Amino acid sequence: MGRRLGTSITETARLVGCSRSTVVSIHAKLINDGDTSSRRQSVGHPRVIKEKRCRRLSRFVKQTRRPTVTQLAAQYNAGPSVSVSEHKVQRTLLDIGLCSRRPTRVPLLTKRHRQLHL
Repeated sequence: MGRRLGTSITETARLVGCSRSTVVSIHAKLINDGDTSSRRQSVGHPRVIKEKRCRRLSRFVKQTRRPTVTQLAAQYNAGPSVSVSEHKVQRTLLDIGLCSRRPTRVPLLTKRHRQLHL
């Protein structure tokens, strides 16, 4: 922004608190590419299951409550989108915060417990 307002490279570097070479390289990148963002910030392989499909997957799991990962992967692959593995579906569900749980086994109430409860 400082370079756009007409300040010198040295003044801009002093304002921002970085070296002159950094100001020059970022300004050159802005002029050549029109963008200063770096691909370094997005590390790893691009996501196969996009945000919209992720919401649809979580909605389906919350409605039916009993599907297995195999069934979810089969349903996801039935659509026109890219096919995904069961492992990707499982990892996506864990990222959303949906994990499988087993009900806790508790002992039945005894006669004494029922009397105390009443």
